[in-house]
Amino acid sequence: MKILAIDTACDETSAAVTENTTILSNIIWSQASLHAKWGGILPSLAQREHLKRIDWVVKKALDTSHQSLTSDIDAIAVTVGPCLAIAGEVGIAKAKELAKKYDKPLVAVNHIEGHVLSPLAQPRTENPKFEIRNSKLTIRFPALGLVISGGHTDLILIKEIGQYKLLAQTRDDALGEALDKAARMLGLGYPGGAILEKMAQHGNPNSYPLPIPMSGREKEGYFSYSGLKTAMWKIVEAEKKKGKELLTKKQIENLAASFQNTAFEHLTRVISSIIHNSSFVIHDLLVGGGVSNNIEIRKRLRKMAKQFGIKVCLPYTKKLCSDNAAMIDVAAYFKSKEGKFVKNIAKVERLPRSKIGETFPWEI
Repeated sequence: MKILAIDTACDETSAAVTENTTILSNIIWSQASLHAKWGGILPSLAQREHLKRIDWVVKKALDTSHQSLTSDIDAIAVTVGPCLAIAGEVGIAKAKELAKKYDKPLVAVNHIEGHVLSPLAQPRTENPKFEIRNSKLTIRFPALGLVISGGHTDLILIKEIGQYKLLAQTRDDALGEALDKAARMLGLGYPGGAILEKMAQHGNPNSYPLPIPMSGREKEGYFSYSGLKTAMWKIVEAEKKKGKELLTKKQIENLAASFQNTAFEHLTRVISSIIHNSSFVIHDLLVGGGVSNNIEIRKRLRKMAKQFGIKVCLPYTKKLCSDNAAMIDVAAYFKSKEGKFVKNIAKVERLPRSKIGETFPWEI
């Protein structure tokens, strides 16, 4: 099964081609530098840039994979949500256009499911990294899926591929958004999560007493970062007053380390509580989303998982952690195996608040 996937969920225009779960191409055009001066994503700008780049990334994905849309591609896949609405509709329109023009079946994919299954993507190799549903099963179900990105902090029970239950989610701000906002407070620019990580590597994580969110209430199944951001802002403003509105490099490093340390401690505490109190045995934790590129969070997740005898599974390349179409391809492959194709292409539309595991109305 060779699938061409398109993803325009937010500020990356991406197209990819896979054969089953093997990635043949994965083209990503990032708009991050264009949104930087606004300190966040400007929806209208995101839509315009997707419209400019969508044809190019689709052609590049096909050319790089040496596949013909006419004779080689078996299906088209596209992200329908959750997404930035006017951005997502660009990819959906293009996928519908191609499916009709080339008479290909269409697979609608939930963006979060793409992140959850991103660790199952394989590079071109004679020895697949993962063997799914056979006697040498590497990923054992039920498993957990963790998506940590700019818009989502979700912990998901994976009963089987395609069968999901949300165990914990953010009640306000996502982890990636919180890291970006903290970086902005420190004058590190946007997107700032990666810069914050670099500064934190040289700082003392115990320099500033930031409160751990929802301490003692981890069983409630929520992640929360708004209170932590407020506490960070108060400390930053107090430090600025001491230095006449300027922070020293060491202050920035210590503040970055303290914020990151507290944010990650909250994340692992909630996950640990849910695992500890669960009625099911978990062997594997699949992790996706842009924040999973962070080296420190990877270390902490592995340390936490080791205590429970759980294996942490991350994508084989960091390119698969941020938004990309290859992960949509992987999810589409498993959906296609179950025959979950769009029955009426004309009805496919954006679903900005789509939930993982839901059946789309056009699949019925």
